[in-house]
Amino acid sequence: MYDKNNVFFKILQKEIPSEIVYEDEVCMAFRDINPAAKIHVLVITKGCYVNFADFVENESAENVQKFFKSVAHVAEKLGVRESGYRILSNTGRDAGQEVEHFHVHILGGERL
Repeated sequence: MYDKNNVFFKILQKEIPSEIVYEDEVCMAFRDINPAAKIHVLVITKGCYVNFADFVENESAENVQKFFKSVAHVAEKLGVRESGYRILSNTGRDAGQEVEHFHVHILGGERL
């Protein structure tokens, strides 16, 4: 069950400030406050989905496609398309998911 008290929902509601690098109708991208690479941006869905499985099972196919096209657009905007980047999404506690709101990490700007 989705909990609207999570930090990403509060960022979407602009209750918590963030350094937004991109936003459209399906997602918001912002810099991670504890970066694991020179470039570390989180892309979060604007829908209330707990994890990847919840997102792909319950969101429209059109919005799933829009989300991942936005992830690619953000990577290009960050200047890592040519040099390379990693996208990562943890699903569940055992995988290291810390915030139960579907999101993708974009890591790059250096050799990972």
